[in-house]
Amino acid sequence: MKEETLRTLGAHLQRLRLARGLSLSQLASAAGMAKSNLSRLEQGSGNPTLDTIWRLAVQLGVPFGALIAPVDEAFCDDDVKLTLIEQGQSTPQVDAYWMGFAPNTERQAEGHTPGTVETLFVISGRIEAGELGALRWLAPGDSAQFNADRPHLYRTGLDRATLLVTITYH
Repeated sequence: MKEETLRTLGAHLQRLRLARGLSLSQLASAAGMAKSNLSRLEQGSGNPTLDTIWRLAVQLGVPFGALIAPVDEAFCDDDVKLTLIEQGQSTPQVDAYWMGFAPNTERQAEGHTPGTVETLFVISGRIEAGELGALRWLAPGDSAQFNADRPHLYRTGLDRATLLVTITYH
């Protein structure tokens, strides 16, 4: 990530944490990370993973899009690229993302906030996705919806996969 992007994300993260009356120690502990790593992130340094950002959003009680909204850059982590397209302003809140997965990628996601639902629409490639224990293969034009407040998985085969993903927060 660019230095300016990290500073913007860090400042926004700190504002959200303080608005909720959480100390660095409290948020770091709840998110399963070292206090020093959270401090560096808030100062605009470090290199947060997508999983770290998701955990922070869950612990702050905000949609992922609300945490990354001030950042106008894709988030890349290993073989996954995620771009916020639009952050909904209605109730329930629906955020839209463009996601790209490299070939031979397997990514297990932790459960998001209670009641969260993901809807996937495959643009290109093939991907196996869904709640653990209920995965299904999807091809271009296919869609799937699942409860994302439980652990879920994305797995590609030999080809890159591109998805339009909506996340509905209830």
